[in-house]
Amino acid sequence: MSILLLGLIIFFAVHSISMVNAPWRDRQAAKLGEGSWQAAYSLVALIGFGLIVWGYGLARHDPVVLYWPPTWLRHLALLLLVPVFPLLLAAYLPGRIQTTVKHPMLAAIKLWAVAHLLANGMLADVLLFGAFLVWAVVDRISLKRRAPRPVPGAPPSKVNDLIAVVGGLALYVAFVLWLHLWLIGVSPIAR
Repeated sequence: MSILLLGLIIFFAVHSISMVNAPWRDRQAAKLGEGSWQAAYSLVALIGFGLIVWGYGLARHDPVVLYWPPTWLRHLALLLLVPVFPLLLAAYLPGRIQTTVKHPMLAAIKLWAVAHLLANGMLADVLLFGAFLVWAVVDRISLKRRAPRPVPGAPPSKVNDLIAVVGGLALYVAFVLWLHLWLIGVSPIAR
């Protein structure tokens, strides 16, 4: 469990720099150059992510049960996950979805985390998905008092929403049917 916790700390520490001290982040980016700053940021985030994946895998070998979710919560979780991939794509495809939701990536993270908390009751699950949920909520609140950084993406277009929805739903189906089992080792529909 300690590797999972270390990974979460590293991953969220680097992802919280702008929330905690945006001027410091800007000074460091100016000193190093934006490209070098982003490379260092990405490297630290990748190390944290790797530790999360490794620690979560280790924790699944010796699970600590906090609660047993009823089957109907797993069905609800699958339903809550339907808009997650369209929202993720909408974060990089400016259109009406992005304008309406304002921060579609954070909305996707919150839905993803809540759905997984409903469907999984192990301690590692609660730590992992709970940490992502808390971070996304805090980041969304902090964005109300700080200017969001521009997100690279496609140029604004009327077809971006269609691409986000169709592509996102295709990704959802692929994850439910194949990718979740292949990447995570658990099928969300085979319980």
